[in-house]
Amino acid sequence: MGNIRPTYIKRVAKELLRLYPDSFTDDFDHNKAKVSELTDVTTSIMRNRIAGYVTRYKQLARA
Repeated sequence: MGNIRPTYIKRVAKELLRLYPDSFTDDFDHNKAKVSELTDVTTSIMRNRIAGYVTRYKQLARA
């Protein structure tokens, strides 16, 4: 079973990847810092979920 993420997390993550394609990698900690830098997300839970989706998205795109 996979994770079911809300649409707004997917939307923000895909928008970040569209605007800044070279800023993100398949490393979660790097992506977490980049999400904090590039967005105005206030809670760490939201930041981590967006960064996790970006990380997973990049890992699947690489494979």
